[in-house]
Amino acid sequence: MAENGGKEKELTEKVVSEAEELPKTIVRRVVKEKLSQLSSDYEISLLRDSLQAFCESARIFIHYLSATANDTCKEANRQIINAEDVFKALEEIDFSEFIGPLRASLEEFRQKNADKKSASSKGKDTSKKAKRKEPPPAQSPGKNKRREVESDGNDDNAD
Repeated sequence: MAENGGKEKELTEKVVSEAEELPKTIVRRVVKEKLSQLSSDYEISLLRDSLQAFCESARIFIHYLSATANDTCKEANRQIINAEDVFKALEEIDFSEFIGPLRASLEEFRQKNADKKSASSKGKDTSKKAKRKEPPPAQSPGKNKRREVESDGNDDNAD
């Protein structure tokens, strides 16, 4: 029995760790883009171990930042973490140089979403108007024939 419990715990830990892992392709792309900006003279490649180290470092950073933001949120007697909590957490863990670029990126993201919302609401309005102008769809003759056959069948059962 103890052996069975150990296997279950190991399986659970493996599933949890896989769920927490960052996508390696995205991490590779981010690292390569940043390194290519710093050194445009030659192509940079990553060894599997270094990619794993980047992934694990990023995962730990996200956990630490989210725990710190959660503490900030709880101090304010709230249950939902907002962007300001993340900014305060970055300041607390001495990464305040990220706050400026992150604020700019967040503002750009919000602007794009606002533009998408306004475009989609305009699209909905025009589609509603177009639907009002169109006559209702006529029934196809196939449906009428089917109803006639069904009603003929009902007359047979009535006798």
